[in-house]
Amino acid sequence: MADKFEALEQQLELFIENTRQIGIVVSDFQPQGQNVLNQKLNTMVVEMQELDKLRTQLQDVHVPLEVFDYIDQGRNPNLYTRDCLEKALAKNELVKGKVDNLKKFKALLMVELNKVFPNEMNMYRALKGNDRST
Repeated sequence: MADKFEALEQQLELFIENTRQIGIVVSDFQPQGQNVLNQKLNTMVVEMQELDKLRTQLQDVHVPLEVFDYIDQGRNPNLYTRDCLEKALAKNELVKGKVDNLKKFKALLMVELNKVFPNEMNMYRALKGNDRST
């Protein structure tokens, strides 16, 4: 799988470099540069054809739309994974806090219920298999 991405990366780098060179030729266009521009445009077409060939090898790759949002915002798409992990860790901490609070509440509720309904709580514990953690 890595070879597919390396081939794509190399082809994209060639395409980007050729596009940059076309931009230079066009920005300071001189009539004698027409042949160079034609050559660069033909190279661009060939590079696009090569990119199209690589497309079939990468059809099983799915990129989250948020990655494109990162790129549109001028952010590094490699940071997407890090940001996702940070969000997941924050959510995990939030959920862990809620679980801990529910465990504390359950323990306090069991103590208070035992004070008010000792017989019923003994029956409850017997039905639960005398499991004190429940």
